[in-house]
Amino acid sequence: MHSAAKSLLRSIGEIIAPVHTVVIGAGQSGLSVGYYLAQRGHDLIILDQNARVGDAWRMRWDSLRLFTPARYDGLAGMPFPADPDLFPTKDEMADFLEAYAERFSLPVRTGVKVDTLTQENGRFVVATNAGRFEADNVVVAMSSYQTPRIPEYARELSPDIRQLHSSEYRRPSQFRSGDVLVVGAGNSGAEIALEAARNDHRTWLAGRDVGHVPFRIDSATGLVLNRLVLRFVFHRVLTVDTPIGRRARPKMLAHSGPLIRTRPEDLSRAGVKRVARLRGAKDGKPLLDDGTVMDVANIVWCTGFDHGMSWVDLPVFDDQGLPKHKSGICADHPGLYFVGLHFLHSLSSTMIQGAERDAKRIADAIETRMHLA
Repeated sequence: MHSAAKSLLRSIGEIIAPVHTVVIGAGQSGLSVGYYLAQRGHDLIILDQNARVGDAWRMRWDSLRLFTPARYDGLAGMPFPADPDLFPTKDEMADFLEAYAERFSLPVRTGVKVDTLTQENGRFVVATNAGRFEADNVVVAMSSYQTPRIPEYARELSPDIRQLHSSEYRRPSQFRSGDVLVVGAGNSGAEIALEAARNDHRTWLAGRDVGHVPFRIDSATGLVLNRLVLRFVFHRVLTVDTPIGRRARPKMLAHSGPLIRTRPEDLSRAGVKRVARLRGAKDGKPLLDDGTVMDVANIVWCTGFDHGMSWVDLPVFDDQGLPKHKSGICADHPGLYFVGLHFLHSLSSTMIQGAERDAKRIADAIETRMHLA
């Protein structure tokens, strides 16, 4: 561990010794940036608000598995320790990230919540519950899925209805006895609806049909096609460097992608019923676009997330509230970088396999900036 990072880890005071780079977030993207910077001898610290590295994965629902086989789930310098064609569980991914940080002695400090990111006298200031960190560079290594998005009319629903956002859902035992309405028909919604139905809850799924990939991802054919889709289409074709990628990016930022593991016939076979989209509440019950009032005991909001970056107190956001950057580099604020965002550089940017490439690009940019300083 580098001297400045050691000093940071020892310090508990309000003013903390300056460091070259602060990385905010110790998920796959933040750890990958940390790996490349540490390999080059840079002083850095990685901050994460969770108690353990990998907790962002541990806190998701119990049955969740990755959509990518293990051959694509390793990070720079360390392959994923499993059969290449197996799909890891969310806990296996969490443990891998923790082992990765330990193997390369990455200077991660957990339990640190960032309150604000500002600039003072040309340096970045990261104010946290553990004090102030001053840095020449800051990498915001957080995904696009931070703050749960729930419609306002949810407050008008009866307190007798158990409401959960997908980020709160863990297992079917959380449901009250009775019917389940899952709102949002993307991958999370489809998987949770399927699980509810298989556990003896009459289940409805509300939301538009997002389509589905035309093969079983864990079949022999699917494993072959995965290599084509994941490594070529998602990683090489759909990027900001290609005309087709630039055309596709706005739509992909605004809408859910296709169903990957769950197929429409799986939902039908389990007894999940498709219904119209929700538009509000009536007499304390959910109201559909077609005027139907749903009498259910449980609602799971699979309605997505906001970026949750209100703590970034810098003029770096566009009219839609999205960070302004080019493949993670903020030209208007030299020294500020982003990784882990949806379609940061390519469609694979939010996948494990995309973390390594994006992280190396940012590490290269930081090294170039430090040499020019």
